[in-house]
Amino acid sequence: MTNLVQFPGLGLSFQLNRVAFTIGGVSIYWYGVCIAVGLCLALVFAFRHSIEFGVDPDSMVDVILIGVVLGIISARAYYVAMAPFKYESIWEMIAIRDGGLAIYGGIIGGFLFGGLACKWRGVPVLPMFDLTAMGFLIGQGCGRWGNFFNQEAFGCNTTLPWGMYSEATRAYLMSSTVTVPKGVVIDPNLPVHPTFLYESIWCFVGFFLLFRYIKKRKFNGDITLRYLVWYGAGRFWIEGLRTDSLMLVPSIGLRVSQLVAGIAVVAGIAAEVYFTRKCKGKPLLVPLALNAENKAAKKKLDGPISFAGKDTQLLASSPRKLFLEKTEAYNAQVKAAIEQTGQKKA
Repeated sequence: MTNLVQFPGLGLSFQLNRVAFTIGGVSIYWYGVCIAVGLCLALVFAFRHSIEFGVDPDSMVDVILIGVVLGIISARAYYVAMAPFKYESIWEMIAIRDGGLAIYGGIIGGFLFGGLACKWRGVPVLPMFDLTAMGFLIGQGCGRWGNFFNQEAFGCNTTLPWGMYSEATRAYLMSSTVTVPKGVVIDPNLPVHPTFLYESIWCFVGFFLLFRYIKKRKFNGDITLRYLVWYGAGRFWIEGLRTDSLMLVPSIGLRVSQLVAGIAVVAGIAAEVYFTRKCKGKPLLVPLALNAENKAAKKKLDGPISFAGKDTQLLASSPRKLFLEKTEAYNAQVKAAIEQTGQKKA
């Protein structure tokens, strides 16, 4: 369960135990801990900033639960379907503690099932997707460190100072499942690219850039498209360095993630250009979020409520404090209107 991980060019070495701690005889792996930390930080961000996207925090709880659970299942199913080896039993297929989650499977599953959950719970889909995209960057940036503890998701040999070596990298590179570009020779005894680190840094930089852009977004879904382009571009070149890629057509070296990343970049750029031109000169207005209590009360009424309130929208560039104040006042007005309507019908 332990690995001596060395960075010869930097003169650094770490004795890593894949097990973080044990509870009741059950080992909790760092892989899971890193994913859990990323998920928690993503949730903190989503709940703190949801109002600025016109999304009620309470209403998106079910959406998050469905998106996360089915996203993880999709990530595992994607990996199992594309794995270059056969699983001996169903138990091996569902054992994720040792790794084996394909992020693009999780992204597809998260957006797909999360979008369906939004429709069910009455949560605006595209604004929720924008929040999700920011959460993905946080989660992926943290989650990739689980690959470090597992000593997986690394690249081919490198002479760069941060090249990494361990017995785990050596053992894997001596196996028959290594995937490298044609003409590239692998020496198991030499350091390799820590591609998990590259992707983690890429995701955190992307989060920082998109966070600075939130107040400048031009349309709902803008953040999502920029996420797909940013992450896709980084994943495309990083995937080319890796030695454990899921292959679509092994004979020609076609990697699944590179294909998906390439499609995401091209489609994302095309959609971004189209919607940016379409929305040119039209500042994005964000409808104030109706809270879960008012939504439930409205459903109990037979007809529409009479509500003549103002300021039901704010510019996306408005400060968070203003969103909080206006949303609170809006929901108070709606609640009063609902109560008044109920009294008249009674």
